[in-house]
Amino acid sequence: MQVTIVGLPASGKTTVFNALTGGHAVVGSFSGGRAAPNIGVVKVPDERLDRLAELFAPRKTTPADVTYVDVAIPAGAAREGTIQADVLAEIRNADALLHVLRAFGGGVADRPADPWRDLEELDLEFTVADLTVIEKRLEKLRTSGRHGSASEREQNALEEELLARLEPHLSEGRPLRALELTEDEERRLRGFRFLTQKPVLVVLNIDEGQLGEVAALEEEGRRRYDQPASDVAALAGKIETEIAELPAEDAALFMEDLGIAEPSRGRVIRLTYALLGLFSFFTAGEDECRAWTLRTGASAVDAAGAIHSDLARGFIRAEVVTYQDLMACGSMAEARKRGQLRSEGKAYLVQDGDVIQVLFNVAR
Repeated sequence: MQVTIVGLPASGKTTVFNALTGGHAVVGSFSGGRAAPNIGVVKVPDERLDRLAELFAPRKTTPADVTYVDVAIPAGAAREGTIQADVLAEIRNADALLHVLRAFGGGVADRPADPWRDLEELDLEFTVADLTVIEKRLEKLRTSGRHGSASEREQNALEEELLARLEPHLSEGRPLRALELTEDEERRLRGFRFLTQKPVLVVLNIDEGQLGEVAALEEEGRRRYDQPASDVAALAGKIETEIAELPAEDAALFMEDLGIAEPSRGRVIRLTYALLGLFSFFTAGEDECRAWTLRTGASAVDAAGAIHSDLARGFIRAEVVTYQDLMACGSMAEARKRGQLRSEGKAYLVQDGDVIQVLFNVAR
């Protein structure tokens, strides 16, 4: 999963990137113009995987991971509509957007801090970028799209009809994520990687003095940014960066003093998983305990394919036990003895926390 961090200069997005990844990217290095993105891979914290590792004592424990990409948006580019095409292309690669807003005191030059103005500014730029893509594609479909085989013309007509329906929606300033689309329509649009179709987590970057207002700020944010596939979180980027650099014991004491329940890293990942409809299942044994990521509605065959394509091709059945039942039983053998280890077929819908062993035929 790739989450791209966006935000206007001085929003503190690189500070948030450092807080989430434990990195040491130079803060403020993007303000002067085009720069390569910062990239960090984060292991997804999951207490269930830790407990499974204690139970099985494997040679290796492998968490799921999230890649964060901190993209440079030059000063004034969003306001002037001049974000470079290659920057927009980098953002299009994301599975979800994490939009950092400056909510702490002060401002930049003649622009006082106003997070909702900044959000509207960048959202408008993304909307215009998507609209431009649609207009160019419709122009092509209405000319060369009339040629080709009967099948090609039919598919082009269906695409044209769909894009023509999206065009006025964007022209009115509404994001594509607010539209209800069928699975077939989603499939047709997948290659465009539209910016306004991506789930977005809005992060209000606050200062230490606002920590007591987190719940109220988030509630107000959700009211103001009431869109499908979106959520709002408030965190103190500078404080969270300091927490990320401390040993676990010191970090716990520091958070207790400040009234912070947990580091932002875990919470942001959970919120992002929820926006994307993702969950974790596990494989566990003496060799390895591992967390895998699937989308809601995935089948046992999808889980097998996530582990290895050979398992999906040769799938026979999956032996499944819930995490809670396995921990209560204390071992796979005891789970089997108590009837908690079930045999499931291809169509079984995998659930969050399932511990799975795939039985399969070896391809010849």
